[in-house]
Amino acid sequence: MALQATAQEKTGSFTDYKKTYNDVNELVISDKSSYDIFVDNKKLRVLQDNYYESMIMSENGIQNNQENFSYSELVKLNEYEAFSVVNDKGKDRKIKVTQTNEKQARQNSVFYNDVKERQLIFPNLEAGARKVYSVQTEFLDPFLLQSYVFGSNYPMLNSTLEVRTDKDITIGYRIFNDPNNSIEFSKTEKKGKFIYRWTLKDVKAVKMEPNNPGFRYFIPHINVYVKDYTVDAKKINVLDNTEKLYDYYKSFTKNLNKTEDADLKAIATEITSGLTTDTEKVKRIFYWVKDNIKYIAFENGYEGFIPREAALVCKRKFGDCKDMASIISAMANYAGVKSVTVSWIGTRDIPYSYEELSTPAVDNHMIAVYNDNDNYVFLDATDRETRYGIPTAFIQGKEALISNGDTYKIINVPVVAAENNEAVEVVKLSLDKEKIIGSGSVSYNGYSRSNILAQIGDASNKTRFEMIKSLVLKGSNKFHLKDYTEANVSDRDKPYQVNFNFELDDYAMQVDKELYINLFMDRMYEKLTLEPDRVTAFDLDYLSAYNTRYDLTIPQNYSVKYLPENFSLDNAVMKADFKYTNTAGVVSLVAKIQLKKLLLQKDDFALWTESIKKLKSTYTQTLILTEK
Repeated sequence: MALQATAQEKTGSFTDYKKTYNDVNELVISDKSSYDIFVDNKKLRVLQDNYYESMIMSENGIQNNQENFSYSELVKLNEYEAFSVVNDKGKDRKIKVTQTNEKQARQNSVFYNDVKERQLIFPNLEAGARKVYSVQTEFLDPFLLQSYVFGSNYPMLNSTLEVRTDKDITIGYRIFNDPNNSIEFSKTEKKGKFIYRWTLKDVKAVKMEPNNPGFRYFIPHINVYVKDYTVDAKKINVLDNTEKLYDYYKSFTKNLNKTEDADLKAIATEITSGLTTDTEKVKRIFYWVKDNIKYIAFENGYEGFIPREAALVCKRKFGDCKDMASIISAMANYAGVKSVTVSWIGTRDIPYSYEELSTPAVDNHMIAVYNDNDNYVFLDATDRETRYGIPTAFIQGKEALISNGDTYKIINVPVVAAENNEAVEVVKLSLDKEKIIGSGSVSYNGYSRSNILAQIGDASNKTRFEMIKSLVLKGSNKFHLKDYTEANVSDRDKPYQVNFNFELDDYAMQVDKELYINLFMDRMYEKLTLEPDRVTAFDLDYLSAYNTRYDLTIPQNYSVKYLPENFSLDNAVMKADFKYTNTAGVVSLVAKIQLKKLLLQKDDFALWTESIKKLKSTYTQTLILTEK
């Protein structure tokens, strides 16, 4: 079947567009995607045609001479064409794209998948020139249709999704992030086919802001899926609800680990020997997998959906998320624990629930889950550092679809409370004129522990020293870390601890007989400010908490002239409590602060900004000592 999306609306002139879009580098004239869904030889086929046309609007826009599209083992590339359109003596002239490159998608990461990207290099671009390309692919699995997104980094005149189906094919769809119903919808009939069309015109450029929760949270998009189709008067169900989605999923796991593997069983038996409870056994297996199976996402065709046999994962010593789930559940079973099973889940950058969207688009991850008398423990070995008993940070608040043979259960993953991720620090300070001499001990719990150790990794010698220095740095860039020791680096059940000694030159300030010292040597969240015009929600990796105590020994010939005021704050986004005391020649500041929301919505921005402003004001308070 030939490319479908070559006949498009008439393009306006560069002069006309420039009147409205004078300050942009590129203007998307048309972004159109269309699905042809039909039955051929008693099988459902899905062809997708994509058409893209944009105009270069400035000299800077000429630099953007590349576009790319993707395909894979399950989304086969049929054909494509691409060309530049330039003005030649008042007439349009097409110049075919001849320079193209195929590369592995995400090739710079540790992941491997079979998704290929075709990079197109458009020739002879100038202001007023156009980039045009069209692509046809075929979806070999009708369960895996992709989202269509009404948005771009550039303003867009026309964004359209069209679906053409035979009359005996039923589709469903869900639209997201269109609160004003701006997307126009029509359903027509032509030549025995239904034609569904969704169009959004004059789309503003998408502003990608730091710490946004993922484009699915704020860019208008639509998910289309096939509900059923008819062959020889028999209706064949595809997708429509969670039951049908689970039927699809379980086809990939129904024969998983049915054959006993003596070697893996021996390992599971050996490492759980002497343990008396199921919880102890599951925990030991979970940590063994983390320590012995390297996480490498390796997805090729249906390998992106089908967990590999646990015996193979053990033999290879590496696996992806599905393989981790497979080997954990198999080893638990060998150890006599029957209540560990595989589960599908979406990470936090996917906003859908199973009720909102019962298609594979709701999930992109797989874990094992241990049902400990209806207390569910989420076993995700892809994060090496996260301790047993808490989920990985990137699945907090999500729904897990737990497999139980022919049935399933949906369980909500909890959000880990801030106090479980607390960093606790005690710093002892003394003065040598204007120099601070200090020693400290800091321990990191929960996600603060796993996050820091994941960053430090296997760094050693000078590199590790510099990383620890940045971790415990106090006051200013004149901070000098003299030495440090670490504890519980490999014991996930204990807080990671750093003990350190330091000096800080020119931190106190002597003015006549008075000595000024700011005890807020760490100013938590001071730089976590939101731009006034921010549109998207602000995503935090986890709810963090800090509990810091500074004890300053007052020099013998000084007394306290001014002790800063205590401060407390407790609202919907954070809680803070700062207290000063002066006891037996030691001035202490105890500063406690914790976050309350994992995702700051637009309605929270004003309160967050006000809270940070109050913190900043408090951080400027200075202790004043005076000579006796």
